[in-house]
Amino acid sequence: MQFGVLGPLAVTTDAGEPVVVPGTKVRALLADLLTNRNQVVSADRLIDDLWGEDSPANPAGALQVRVSQLRKALNDAESGARELVESRPPGYLLRADAVDADRFAELARCTDVERLTEALALWRGETYADVADAEFVRAEATRLGEQRLAVHERLAEARLARGEHDLVAADLAELVARHPLREGLRAVQLRALYAAGRQSEALDSYADLRDRLADELGLDPGPELVALQRRILEQDAGLSASPKGAIIRNGLPAQLDELVGRAEALAELRALLPRQRLVTLVGPGGVGKTRLATETARTQSFPDGVQLVELAPLPTGDARVAEQVLGALGTYEAAGTSLSPADRVVTALRHRHLLLVLDNCEHVIEPVAELVARLLRDAPGVSVLATSREPLGLTGELLWQVPPLPVPDDGDLDAVRRSAAARLFAARAAAQQRGFRLDARTAPAVAQLCRRLDGLPLALELAATRVRALGLRGVVDRLDDRFRLLTTSQRDVPARQRTLTAVIGWSWDLLDETDRAVLARLAVFRDGCTPEAAEHVCRTDLDTLARLVDRSLVVLDDSGAGPRYRLLESVAAFCLDRLTDADDVRTRHAAYYTELAERADPGLRGADQHRWLAQLDAETANLRSALSHGGGLRLAVALSWYWHLRGRLTEARRALAVPGDPEQETRAAPWRIGFALSQGEAVAPDDVRAAVAAAPDGHAAWFAANAVIEHGDLALASELLPTAVVDPWTEAAVLTSLAHIAHANGDQATLERTATRSAALFADIGDRWGRLRATEWVGGLADMRGEHERAAALHQEGLRWAEELALWPQVCSKLSWLAWLAVQTRDYAQGRELAERAYGLAVEQGAPSALVFAEMSLGMAARRDGKLDVAVAHLTHLAEQGRGETQPALYLPMILVELGYAVEQGGDPDAALALHIEAFDAAEAMATPRDAINPLEGMAAAVRSPEVAARLLGTAAAARVAAQAPAAPAERDDIDRVAGRVLAALGREHFDALVAEGAKLSPGEARAQL
Repeated sequence: MQFGVLGPLAVTTDAGEPVVVPGTKVRALLADLLTNRNQVVSADRLIDDLWGEDSPANPAGALQVRVSQLRKALNDAESGARELVESRPPGYLLRADAVDADRFAELARCTDVERLTEALALWRGETYADVADAEFVRAEATRLGEQRLAVHERLAEARLARGEHDLVAADLAELVARHPLREGLRAVQLRALYAAGRQSEALDSYADLRDRLADELGLDPGPELVALQRRILEQDAGLSASPKGAIIRNGLPAQLDELVGRAEALAELRALLPRQRLVTLVGPGGVGKTRLATETARTQSFPDGVQLVELAPLPTGDARVAEQVLGALGTYEAAGTSLSPADRVVTALRHRHLLLVLDNCEHVIEPVAELVARLLRDAPGVSVLATSREPLGLTGELLWQVPPLPVPDDGDLDAVRRSAAARLFAARAAAQQRGFRLDARTAPAVAQLCRRLDGLPLALELAATRVRALGLRGVVDRLDDRFRLLTTSQRDVPARQRTLTAVIGWSWDLLDETDRAVLARLAVFRDGCTPEAAEHVCRTDLDTLARLVDRSLVVLDDSGAGPRYRLLESVAAFCLDRLTDADDVRTRHAAYYTELAERADPGLRGADQHRWLAQLDAETANLRSALSHGGGLRLAVALSWYWHLRGRLTEARRALAVPGDPEQETRAAPWRIGFALSQGEAVAPDDVRAAVAAAPDGHAAWFAANAVIEHGDLALASELLPTAVVDPWTEAAVLTSLAHIAHANGDQATLERTATRSAALFADIGDRWGRLRATEWVGGLADMRGEHERAAALHQEGLRWAEELALWPQVCSKLSWLAWLAVQTRDYAQGRELAERAYGLAVEQGAPSALVFAEMSLGMAARRDGKLDVAVAHLTHLAEQGRGETQPALYLPMILVELGYAVEQGGDPDAALALHIEAFDAAEAMATPRDAINPLEGMAAAVRSPEVAARLLGTAAAARVAAQAPAAPAERDDIDRVAGRVLAALGREHFDALVAEGAKLSPGEARAQL
């Protein structure tokens, strides 16, 4: 959204469509927010500014109405724009990044004629013209008006330096008449009049100022003006116009459209150029080096101007660079001269102070370097701004890498609008098709297009020219055939920039055969590669790779743990079409990454776990490519534990499904079964037994056996867990599984022994994944014993480890544990917040068990917070899911109890009783006695007979003591609620007697009463 205040208030969409802001008060509100843009304005101040002493009866409500009207007007014009007006205590804030006054302030800092003229062209009248009388705009209006006059003065000075004294004298006449006492304007006018040969008029203007100052202010002209008058009287030669031959005017092409997304680059280069005599903009073809160079040059103020020299018309290797410079300067060879072209350039520029812009140097790099070296040595007033796909290689050269424009990470509308690549594409597409808009409908496709084209400005602009004929979706769908798609018929574009093929081919043609072969081989990598991988797969050396980096065909990315070489997607596609030994290269690629995965696998179970995870993460795209080009089942087995840690279960199953030789099939079998079980699939027990028995290593055998636990078949899991362990890691992993089983069975002694020992072993090994798994069950033990603070501390520590390792399934689990503990300790708001985080992450990661745990906490928090309909929805979904599994789900008794309480509190005790009985029977069937306690308490809440309820409470209390399972505070609330109701019905003596009777019953006997 664009806002204009340099004139009547104006609002336009990013596509240039005007926005109607209705109502005087709404426009005044917008003006008030704009004067304080990106800052919070209090509601009290806004009310005072809008209504003053005539405020309405309900001023806060009236302000809210105007805010709503403003948001609606913005949003109707551009989807999502309502979010620009934010509610922030104690008032409101307008997010405004595109305001003409800010653009004016940016341009006003320049010193060249073009930019200063552009700054003044932004003005459409007096600032805030339609609310100019309002007190709240007065300060900014005054400030902007003063800046406008200062720009007029600086523009006049710059034009005088270019020799435009006649025009300046004429243009200043009206301005001086409107501001007759402004001495700065008078000074420029006097100099212009004198240089134009109008000495008497200059003196008359001075006399007019002197008389006005005396009559109106009682002052004399300042010393600078007095000195200027004296120089005019003395006919100082320094005030005369420069000889025409001494003026080198700015030789830059006119600006035809806006430069998008390069504001930071312009600011950096603008500050850099006055300090550096040679700056070379380097980058791949189509990245926008020429445009950035010319716009940077526009911001510079050199006494003898700026001159652009186009070198692209010269043939490759042509030595006539100096002649090209002479032609651009308009310097011609005199008859009889014996000087070489380079000598003539140096002679012409030796005493000049100018900026020379040498564009497209890469194909004539040697003669350009020779000439620039001489200019730097023999013409001290000359600075050079060069554009090239490789450095000039001179002492004192400062290389400035021009990157592609930032692309959006996803299709979120706000993220896309913040992306410079998306803004450029949208602006150019709107110029081709007037109805094109960047909105919620088009944002995902624009984001995809920008990513596929690497944010390369030329590619984006070529794509935009196709929108009119193909539509946005049609352009995106054809990107796989980008070299046919991305062409243009624009006649004012150089031939080398009319197609994407020509842009890349220009650089390809400058390479020798060896470098071309290496560049083509690099195209088999996905998402870059390390130097070691490049050397091995491409059969090359670092010198060749460095040359390709210097020529801007390969990008060196040093932002991660180690350097990586990358190709832009379009460059890779171009090179793949020219790869002549593809089969051999892909074979080497697959072999390299298979060996890497096999080295990484043991490292993922030790102290170097974090490093190996990061390395495999960085190589994800290459590993996937290797799987489909020769890595096969061997590579899939090597990556199985990595995929489990990263929660990429579907990817693992898909890769493991490919056939292999008999040895590979045996190694893959337990991994296949383990991943199937992890995704909730039923696997016959005999198939699990066979795979585990044949497993050649304990890691895979444990993985399959551990996956059985989630299906509730604790007996089968206990049977299959390896007993003859051969390494500490497998021993520690088996102990975590035994701890899990002990937790389900309520066996605190075994749980304490196995979890504590496992944690110690994993700590010795240095495996942080193992430590967080082991501490999960140490925390579970603390929860069972009612030590909730200790349990929370353990899970908080595990959460930190999981986040550091980016183990997102474990992050889900830890968040769910913390949500559970918050619910148990009556912090329902915190429990709901943590559970929502866990649930969202579990959905994103596709982690079934984490999803169940998170939704269970959501249901429990909702029920105990009185939101029964929300609770019933979550708990019913989980109950149906648990009933549908082949083995009763371990979580089913707990879910049924919670659902029973929700139904009972909703007024249906009979249905609730049936749910509690079902929960008890499920716990008995799974032989998990601890899970049978809560159903007894739930039955007491739902049964109609107070006598039976009292006995059930007595049985449950005795069972808790026997199991060392004290009720959590939240559970205590349910027990106390039921006990209070039954006590009121029976009286204290009878109640106590029945509770004592119940304490003597076994859980089964108590259940039999019903």
